[in-house]
Amino acid sequence: MKNLSLIIIIFMASIITACNSDSNVVVVYTSVDQVFSEPVLKAFEKETGIKIKAIYDTEETKSTGVLNRLLAERNNTQCDVFWSGDPVRTIVLKTNDIIQPYNSEMAKGIDAAFKDTDVYWTGFSARARVLIYNKDILSRADVPQSIFDLVKEQYKGNVAIANPLFGTTTFHISAIFNALGDDRAKQFMMDLKANEVIIATSNGDVKKRVMQGQVACGLTDTDDAYEAMKESDNVDIVFLDQDGIGSLIMPNTVNLMKNSPNAENGKKLIDYLLSKETESRLAISCAQMPLHKGVETPQDVTSLDNIKPMSIDYDKTASKLQEIQLYLKNWVENN
Repeated sequence: MKNLSLIIIIFMASIITACNSDSNVVVVYTSVDQVFSEPVLKAFEKETGIKIKAIYDTEETKSTGVLNRLLAERNNTQCDVFWSGDPVRTIVLKTNDIIQPYNSEMAKGIDAAFKDTDVYWTGFSARARVLIYNKDILSRADVPQSIFDLVKEQYKGNVAIANPLFGTTTFHISAIFNALGDDRAKQFMMDLKANEVIIATSNGDVKKRVMQGQVACGLTDTDDAYEAMKESDNVDIVFLDQDGIGSLIMPNTVNLMKNSPNAENGKKLIDYLLSKETESRLAISCAQMPLHKGVETPQDVTSLDNIKPMSIDYDKTASKLQEIQLYLKNWVENN
């Protein structure tokens, strides 16, 4: 009997130890490039002692891989926090009722335009869609100033975009569909195809092709564009449509998953991501633009105050993204 009691005590002790271990964990899925997101997550781990378990997207399936995984796990939640590179995928999760509200105190200084009205998600550290161009091929005077210039004969076969089935390119095209209406947007896509647009595997591939002079210019995000400018003197960027529809601004978003296994630690991570310190770190590492006022940034990081933003309804854009997926698939396959 004594031996049985001892076994029970040891067994219970092992369960308590395991529970304590599990309680010191937070699981995060992210579509943000690992080279930029991982240092932030490691800093959180070091500062709080809470162990990070992270799942990262690949460059080629950006934002789609972890999104599909979260949807597949909806009845068996494994993730606590989703850190997305744009709001659209987060809104898809909200529509599918697999995230829960969390109103972080750290979000007070962030404009309401970058928050879900029901606090299911909060935006921080934004990127913009820009045109990157090769200065050895295009003079400044010859650089397109509007996304709609890309269909002009003079740029035929000399423009690259990332695969529009994935990542921020999908977001961008969805926003264009909402801005123009389906008919005009489809005509624009047809004109791009007729002008022999190059479909790259990713935004990073667009950057590489422009740097190497394989194409004159291409659409990408500010983080990739600024990285290219650090690597080479032969590239520069343009914020498109400053006299027209404006440039698309894409905040990161963060949300708490419904039935999160480690919800309290998840909230701590969300607070950390929404802090000015994190925004400053992302401004330094990948030229992202803070949404808090008064955040210290490198001199070459453009302020949102100096950019005409594209008018966008994130909920409608998320809905449009799902609506045009089959159209985009056909467009890519028949390109």
